[in-house]
Amino acid sequence: MAKRSKAAYMISAVALQYDLHPQTLRLYEREGLLKPSRSDGNTRLYTEEDLERLEVILKLTRELGVNLAGVEIILNMREKMEEMQRQIEQFVVSLNEELSQHTRTPPAASNSLVPVSRSFGIVQVTPPKAKKKKI
Repeated sequence: MAKRSKAAYMISAVALQYDLHPQTLRLYEREGLLKPSRSDGNTRLYTEEDLERLEVILKLTRELGVNLAGVEIILNMREKMEEMQRQIEQFVVSLNEELSQHTRTPPAASNSLVPVSRSFGIVQVTPPKAKKKKI
């Protein structure tokens, strides 16, 4: 299977599209806020994911007045929250698998000290819906 290449934009196109000076994009990279890939000729290439991250950075700085240190903290917190959400969803899936295994093999009523009903009343657990809030 052939590897699909992602669309990538050069720094000049991104700067023009977002009304930024290219030095601002270089600053964001130096500060660790953006990590564009590089071409063989060492040209910065911005992917769609980079542009989405840039839009968050610009919203935080332009509209909310957050400084770059604050932007870094917010972006790191968002990444940690997304990872925690993935872990919760994995836990819920494994919990549901475990519950479904127990409902398929009920304990034998004849071996019980106390009479056991066939209906256990086990409820499937669903993960909380993550609210994707655009910043």
